[in-house]
Amino acid sequence: MQRSTVTAVGTAVALVVLTGCGSGGDAGPVPGRSAMTTPAAATSRDAAPSPSAAPAKGSVKVVSTLTEGLKSPWGLAALPDGDALVSSRDEGTITRVDAETGQKTVIGSVPGVSPAGEGGLLGIALSPSYASDHQVYAYFTTTSDNRIARMIYNEKRPPGQQLGAPDTVLRGIPKGSIHNGGRIAFGPDKMLYAGTGETGETGLAQDKKSLAGKILRMTPDGQPVHGNPEANSVVYSLGHRNVQGLAWDSAGRLWASEFGQNTWDELNLIEPGKNYGWPDVEGKAHKPGFVDPVVQWKTDESSPSGIAYAEGSIWMAALRGERLWRIPLAGRKAAAAPQAFLKGEYGRLRTVLSVGGDKVWLMTSNTDGRGTPKPGDDRILLLEVA
Repeated sequence: MQRSTVTAVGTAVALVVLTGCGSGGDAGPVPGRSAMTTPAAATSRDAAPSPSAAPAKGSVKVVSTLTEGLKSPWGLAALPDGDALVSSRDEGTITRVDAETGQKTVIGSVPGVSPAGEGGLLGIALSPSYASDHQVYAYFTTTSDNRIARMIYNEKRPPGQQLGAPDTVLRGIPKGSIHNGGRIAFGPDKMLYAGTGETGETGLAQDKKSLAGKILRMTPDGQPVHGNPEANSVVYSLGHRNVQGLAWDSAGRLWASEFGQNTWDELNLIEPGKNYGWPDVEGKAHKPGFVDPVVQWKTDESSPSGIAYAEGSIWMAALRGERLWRIPLAGRKAAAAPQAFLKGEYGRLRTVLSVGGDKVWLMTSNTDGRGTPKPGDDRILLLEVA
């Protein structure tokens, strides 16, 4: 996505005439780990506060490189055996990565993907019942819209032919050359959540009838869920510019990262039916009727994509900012100022995914047309965080 002149306010320091914000990744629960059962409506408003705040300072250790040589990677999911699935935005393929050897195997292509600009094959997620149904969900851009479909992953078929025909669960999400959102994740309630963008048409974010500029919540079949703000709608929250990160904390609260325009990028605590302000406000405006972000950053220090929750903190991948942000939590608030790691070491960072305890995967995004690829790009790193 593109921004106009960047204002030097907040946490960043560069003035740029034109900047790219890119696209996002997958930050849902890891298959094989115990699922939380917090009701959806309690994911923020009614959830009990965390018993204690995360430490003000943390640490990041790069343990190993899981794999290299990925092309325009976007979505990331962990299989029950520890291997990874990665979506390629521009190639429209899903690749399996062996977690021990790093070997890459294309399992199949997603029919109907029409990559252009920030659109293409974006977020992926595994069904909450993956052990029995083997379904992989994908958010992708077609010639007419953005949509979410599911496919059966049959490992017994030959490589390249292991994805079944897509079963579309939700269509009609507006598309654009920019701001397509794209993150999908299953929540603690086993419902499917999706972050969408307003496609550059800013008014769509405030249009309750549009699926653009929203966070959506639906059943695995794509239907509205009890507890949504409107019974016949999958819209969960509105007033978003471009959501590319979704994650739940240990109390079941939903957090989302969001691209700003000229001044402020955001980390928001999401509550059903709330309005997060775009395009009327950007960042902390303290304006009645709109929810202020919990944390904000200058756009040149962030441009956030995927987020994950681990060790009491939200971990946020920054594209333009080329760093990994740690935001320690104390219930519904930040426990301390955000802390940056890996600044400039691996270029643009697209997706971060918790894979149990203090381990997370971090995926770079230097082959998306906006980065400067180095030998080995793009890659997935295994991190140990605290």
